[in-house]
Formats: sequence, structure tokens, C-alpha cells
Amino acid sequence: MKFWDIRRNMSSKTASYEVRWKVGGRQKSKTLRTKALAESFLSDLRQAARRGEAFDLETGLPESLVKAKNARTWLEFAQAYVLTRWPHAAAKSREGMTDTMTGVTLALLHDRPGKPTTAIMRTVLRKHTFLPDDRRSTLDPEQAAALRWLMAASLPIVELEDAKTARAALEALSVTLDGTRAADSTFRRKRAVFHHALEYAAELGDLSANPLDRVNWKPAKISGEVDRRVVVNPAQARELLVAVTYVGRSRGAMLAGMFACMYFAGLRPAEAAGLRAKDCHLPATGWGLLTLEQTRPESPRRFSDSGQTHDVRGLKQRRRKAIRDVPIPPELVKILREHLDRYGTAPDGRLFRTKTGSVFAGTAYGKVWKEARTYALTPDQVTSPLAGRPYDLRHAAVSLWLNVGVPAPDVAERAGHSVDVLLRVYAKCIDGQREIANQRIAGALTA
Repeated sequence: MKFWDIRRNMSSKTASYEVRWKVGGRQKSKTLRTKALAESFLSDLRQAARRGEAFDLETGLPESLVKAKNARTWLEFAQAYVLTRWPHAAAKSREGMTDTMTGVTLALLHDRPGKPTTAIMRTVLRKHTFLPDDRRSTLDPEQAAALRWLMAASLPIVELEDAKTARAALEALSVTLDGTRAADSTFRRKRAVFHHALEYAAELGDLSANPLDRVNWKPAKISGEVDRRVVVNPAQARELLVAVTYVGRSRGAMLAGMFACMYFAGLRPAEAAGLRAKDCHLPATGWGLLTLEQTRPESPRRFSDSGQTHDVRGLKQRRRKAIRDVPIPPELVKILREHLDRYGTAPDGRLFRTKTGSVFAGTAYGKVWKEARTYALTPDQVTSPLAGRPYDLRHAAVSLWLNVGVPAPDVAERAGHSVDVLLRVYAKCIDGQREIANQRIAGALTA
């Protein structure tokens, strides 16, 4: 190996600088626009030689630079990664994966002329590039030009070997679209997707190791605990369920049984949406039983297997075709019997349906719930977090079971959780329970 000093190229009209070196008796050269770029390139060559790195005789470049020159871009890798994971992921996971890859891709771009707007690039990536061929939207001329720019500007994946580049991607994931800090849970979820993608890149040999392991930026620990302020007591829950029936001409009444399942049986919204008549044992007297087998989670059509907004899925975090038995009190048995008598079922046997037989959208039952809160709660409670979402009915159910002394393993089985997650997340007092505890403590202190 032999290196010469950088010299200015006097033959060109504009100033440029030439780096010259010799490999195996062959002289090589490279011309760069600025002296700083030339010095950086020459430094890379010398450092590679000091490390004893092999040089390619044809190109004259060290092995690391040859790999970088021939490596695919981050965008090409990310597209291949998403399509590889697609068949094995649920719709929500696909949506999260696409969102993460879009954010990272927009952070790993060269600054080239003609850069499209971020909004256009985001649309192209989310609705075209990171989707299978049969789900892609048709690009208009402006979007097609944006895609060509993205393909040309995307950084080579090997540049992620530099921890600074990996950190830049994490910084992009840590903020929302308006530039504010993302929620810790959102960042943790996106970082996990990015980390898995880089593990896959290392497995394929595109990276020597996962660069995130060298970045001293760990996501904040999330306890996942339910805010005790959202949990209603039984009286408040019943008032809300009654208030729901007064919303709209018929929509609220058709949804009352669904909300009742979330409170009295602790069902998740997707579990209640998938509940069928054949899943319900509703005796004339006494306790009944729900045998849960399927759910109806909501996601955009382009991410679902069926092309509909509600795929038929199994139980959350359970093996395929697993079931879960949930005993239900006579009060809920009566509500469901009356619901079936009045509204019947959808063609596929589902209890809760729109007038056309479809699954209620989350926005639809969310609006009903929002209005019902104004009827059932005091003005101060309406502005508080108390029962702010329909999901909070499930929190109230599980909290109630724990507070009345139902053994944790039994509560976990009914709720579809592991015991450790249950005790960490749901062991909260219902509204008003703190005052009862205070009275007991005061009584003990004055005894």
C-alpha cells in the first residue's frame, strides 16, 4: 500500500481534489468536490490499511468500503423485511411495523435536490412501498416521483453500523408527527420493531451486529398500571349502562349489551364484538357462561387478511383455537337474553351488530360512550378521567373482582391474563374504596 498527498485537480473548470493511492502495484485515484471530503476518504483508506483490512485489486477499495458500495439501501432492506414478516403478523402488528419503518426511512435519507414534502413521502411509504403488491395504492405522478427520490436518497444499510446513524433513527421514533415527545409506550413499541429489524439485518449479514446494542438510549420502563381514577364503582357502572340506552334512536340501545359484557364479564372490546349466540349459555335463572373463542379487532383494510376492517382472530396472546370460559352473573344473563329477544343476531351469529349486520366501528361506539358519560356523571366527573373510554369498564370489572377477594389465579383466568401481569396492571381500588380503607384505618387508630 502506498498513499500520496491530496492534490488539487487543475484540469476541471470547478475546483476538485484528487486522492491517489497504490494497491498491489496498481495506481488508483478518486476525485471529490471538496478538500474536506478528500481528506475524509483518504483517512478511511489509511485506517483500513492500519487495521490490516484486505483491499480489492480491481476497485482499490478496502473490504469495508466495497461492502458499503455494493450494499442495498435501508429502504430496500426495510421493504424486504416488512414483506417477510407480513404473513405471520396480525393486522395491528402490520400497521405498527409499517408505521415504524416509515419513520425510520424518513430519518435515513441523503440530502438530495428535489426533495418531496414529508407528507407525500409518508403517504407513499405507508400506502404503497411497505405493502404487498396486491394491496398497494396507485401512485399519481407526484407520488411516483417521490418514490424515485426516496429510492435514490435512502442511505446504504451499512451506514447503520455507525451508532450515530442508529441514534438518529431512534430520535425520529421518539417524537410524534407534530414534533412533540411520543408516549413512552409508543416509543418502546416502535423501538422493539426497529430492534427486531436490525437483528434480521445482522442475521442476513447486512450488518455485523445490531447497532442499537451500542446506543446508550433505553426506553423508559412502563409499569402498565391502570390509573385508579378511571375505575368506576358498581353504582356508577350501572348508571352509565342505563345512560347508553338513551343515546341516539337505536344505536345506544343496541350497544348496551356490549358495554355490559365489558363490565360484568371483563371482556375486551374486540372480544365483545366477536361474541356469538353459540358462545353464550344463558339459563333462565342463576349464573351463565361465556365461552370465548374469537375476537374482532379493528384495523385499516389494507392491513387485514380479509380486506375488511374487522378480521376474525383468536384470543389475544393465546394459541390458535384456544378458548376461555367466563362465568357471568344473573344480571348480565338477563341483559343478554333481552338483547337477543329484541335484536336477534347477525347472519354469522354475532350478538352486537349494526342495522346492516356489520361490526360496530370503534369511533361509533366511542361517540355513544362519550355522550352517555354526560348523562350519567356529574360535570366534574365528565371532565375527569373516570370511565373515559369503554375499555375502562374492563378495568373496573377486574379491579372489583380483586378487591372483593376473588383469588388472583381465578381472576387472571376470567380476564385472559397471566397472574403476574394481572397483579401489576389491574390491582387497583375501585372508586370510593380509598375512603372505606381510610375509615378502617381511623377506626384501628382510635380503638
